[in-house]
Order: sequence, then structure tokens, then C-alpha cells
Amino acid sequence: MSVRLEKISSLLKEELSLIFLNKVQDPDLGLVTITNVKVSPDIRQAKVYISVYDKENRESVLKKIDDIKGLIKGELGQKLKRLRYIPELIFFIDDTLDYVEKMEGLFKKIHDNDNKESE
Repeated sequence: MSVRLEKISSLLKEELSLIFLNKVQDPDLGLVTITNVKVSPDIRQAKVYISVYDKENRESVLKKIDDIKGLIKGELGQKLKRLRYIPELIFFIDDTLDYVEKMEGLFKKIHDNDNKESE
């Protein structure tokens, strides 16, 4: 990824985080964190990865965010006037932490089995 795209991704991540913190006042969303933003080379699309604290409501939170995508993009447009285009935002659930928890559980199980065999 070029330096320019990395800077734009970082800027979008920062501004989106501020928008979710200050402008989006929906208690149904709960705790939402922007974990990563990947911008396409032509800056027309941005994949926004979010982490949702409440695991059971992830899909409903993602749907609600998709419903207010226009509001979010409008807020970005007001804050990022120096960008020629405000990219189309595509939101995804970031399940990296779930994967890490699963791997840690497997390692713990292996470690526990090794301890049982050595006794």
C-alpha cells in the first residue's frame, strides 16, 4: 500500500472514530470500535472494520450502521474537505479477536493435556 493510501486510511479511521464517539448517539449500537480502514487504490471505496463489544448483537449493529451510512458519509464530507472524493463506506465485522480467543483456548487445552500426561 502506498504512503498516500496509508495516510488516507489512517485519517478516515480517526475521523470515523470521532464521528461514532460524538455524532452517532444510538444506545442500541453499544460499544463500537473502528479497528481498521482499507482504502481502494482509486479512493472510491473504503472497507471499514468494526469491533462490537456485544457479540450477540453484531449483525443487528452492522445493519443499523448500514442504515445510517449516509449520515456518516455526510459527516466525513464536512470534516474532510481536502479529499476530492469521500469513499463509499463498506462496513465489516472484525472477528480477529474471536480468532485470537479461539487460538488461546486451543493452546490452553493443549497445555493442560501436556500437564496431565506428565503427572
